[in-house]
Amino acid sequence: MKMRRWAIALGVLLLGRKKRQPRFADRPRIVAPGAPDPRAEWVALLLLLCAAAAAVGFIVVYSFNHLAHQTQYLGLALGLAFAFVAAALIVVAKRLVVTEELEEDYPLSHPTTQEEVEQLVEESGDRLTRKRLLLTGAGAAAGAIGAALVVPALSLGPLLDTGGFYETPWRRGVRLVDEHGKPLLLDEIVRETFYTAYPQGADKELLGSPLVVVRFEPAQLHLPTQRRDWAPGGVVAYSKICTHAGCAVALFRKPTFPVVEPGPALICPCHYSTFDPTRAAKVIFGPAGRPLPQLPLAVDSGGVLRAAGNFSGPVGPAWSGVRSKAPRNPS
Repeated sequence: MKMRRWAIALGVLLLGRKKRQPRFADRPRIVAPGAPDPRAEWVALLLLLCAAAAAVGFIVVYSFNHLAHQTQYLGLALGLAFAFVAAALIVVAKRLVVTEELEEDYPLSHPTTQEEVEQLVEESGDRLTRKRLLLTGAGAAAGAIGAALVVPALSLGPLLDTGGFYETPWRRGVRLVDEHGKPLLLDEIVRETFYTAYPQGADKELLGSPLVVVRFEPAQLHLPTQRRDWAPGGVVAYSKICTHAGCAVALFRKPTFPVVEPGPALICPCHYSTFDPTRAAKVIFGPAGRPLPQLPLAVDSGGVLRAAGNFSGPVGPAWSGVRSKAPRNPS
């Protein structure tokens, strides 16, 4: 019975009509007339506006990525929004909707059922004197809550705040180090062996941090003309983040059977995107839509591998051309 009263309250709030000649004046009333309650209407309106404010607060908190305890604030804001809406419906159902008592349910197959329901909603809203104002409050609450639910979905695209996707910690002169922080020396890089490297002093968890480093005979490399000096001693470095779905490129395949494996390859084991490291990480198999971004390398006087610049393209997966800007260093 309570759910039914709430449903009627929602119908009165959203579908209630302005004061005019009743449509069903020539029929016996289903619901007894009730006296207006302006105070309850203001309370319901205030609760709806509070719900809208809480939903807007959710959007504001969501926009601050580095806010402490952000998740708790998001949950609080969204919970308050729904709580205020529920409270508004309770006020409408208890104080503003004239109710009737029936011992039996309405027959669903009766031909006049729809008209009776419309008459029930219209008569139940007789006590409302500020229907348009309440409808505006309900619209504000519904719109704000809808926006609060849509904003997180938009950020998955991404559509908003995409700047962080183009920032990498690599710049000219940054040392390549292993997972223990030891610098990578050119003379210690074994040919056709898989290495993982990171920028010295940077966060290893950043999307643009990890590298795949492999060494070949210089004659094996077929890089674009503008990248011929990017691989000192035959060492090439590519982003370890697959350009398909952002998984980690974690396998290196040496050619064993020339017919089916004509050359070396970097492989993402998640969806088997396969890249040719000797040809600027060109995609040779799998769902990836573009090569792995290449990092230009240089060797200092101590034989340590260093970055000679930033990546050749944006790191990570692309969504319908969204990732089309050049990578940059954070300011």
